[in-house]
Amino acid sequence: FPNNVDCVILLAAEHRDDISPTSLYYDVNVGGTHNVLKVMAEKGVEHIIFTSSVSVYGLNKNNPDELSGTDPFNHYGKSKLQAEEVLRRWFDNDRNGKSLIIVRPTVTFGPGNKGNVYNLLKQIASGKFVMVGRGRNKKSMAYVENVAGFISHCLDKKFKGYHLFNYIDKPDLATKELVHHAEIALNKKIIPIKIPYIIGYSGGIFLDLVSKITKKKFSISAVRVKKFCATTQFDSVTIQTTNYKPRKTLAEGLEITIKSIVNNQ
Repeated sequence: FPNNVDCVILLAAEHRDDISPTSLYYDVNVGGTHNVLKVMAEKGVEHIIFTSSVSVYGLNKNNPDELSGTDPFNHYGKSKLQAEEVLRRWFDNDRNGKSLIIVRPTVTFGPGNKGNVYNLLKQIASGKFVMVGRGRNKKSMAYVENVAGFISHCLDKKFKGYHLFNYIDKPDLATKELVHHAEIALNKKIIPIKIPYIIGYSGGIFLDLVSKITKKKFSISAVRVKKFCATTQFDSVTIQTTNYKPRKTLAEGLEITIKSIVNNQ
């Protein structure tokens, strides 16, 4: 990259949950971090903002914040945690003049961001969505413009040293609340059937096997069912010290995303 760079924002990652072989998570997320640090050293850049993930905490935890322990359940979370450790070693090796900011966003959504929330809303809009489980599990979410705004806020503040932030747009919603919100906004009613978790998860395992044999990708997998039915609530104690004000409320972000789905149908 150019010689006049002051700070690197490392967003790139292997993140899909159907990657094969799984070694790609480590090649990209860990190996890629090593590569970036190498180029930074060559260019004399000493400031980096790294987007990690709340997946480092694992599933069904008790609202973990930045002080909580880590327990990643999948290769994506494990590789992100390893990348964080690479960065912390780089910082600790010589702290003089360096800054390391690690941002762990929760599941992020927005127009064109075709992640889990976007795909859920799109399924509801298509009329093909069927609830797996009871929908009582709560989810923390983040609107993409707010995450980008926080990263920009960190640049403006020129934080020194090491900082770790979870990023969440409150309030957390139960899955059934999110679905109901989408039903109203889309003027759609979902299929009034709830598939028991064990059946949905078993179906995901079966499709994983079919995918491995046929090399065809499916929208349903065991890990996606597991994540959909899991409680993934998170909190932040450090972000409150930065005086950051999100650009949009969670409800506004959902409304903007739903409108983009409707306009592109």
